[in-house]
Amino acid sequence: MKAAMVQALLVGSGGFAGALLRSGLSGFVYRQIPLSTFPYGTLVVNLVGCFLIGGFTGLVEARQLFGPEVRTFVLIGLLGGFTTFSTFGFEAFALLRDGEYQRGLAYVALHLTLGLALVWLGYSLATSSKVG
Repeated sequence: MKAAMVQALLVGSGGFAGALLRSGLSGFVYRQIPLSTFPYGTLVVNLVGCFLIGGFTGLVEARQLFGPEVRTFVLIGLLGGFTTFSTFGFEAFALLRDGEYQRGLAYVALHLTLGLALVWLGYSLATSSKVG
């Protein structure tokens, strides 16, 4: 029972912090492009999240860094609260539903291609022999 409570606190506190970071970054991006109807805020958050999860898992796997509690806090809590793939799904659906096919497909393509590339980059940087 104690282990389950610790897990819940780690995920919950990480999720709380991740959601605040997501809101802050997304809001910042939208304030930079106030008249845009393209969901740039979610795009930036998801791409940053992809990079961070790639880098963090690279450090965990290659360097055996961080115990299970830190991994739970960061991967499930913090990054789980930060990244927004459910929002991504809805926004892509809304663009397509509203007949914005080119923008909808561009939105999906940017998320997938740049996201995967940034996961690879983060992982590669973290597992590089030049990283200390």
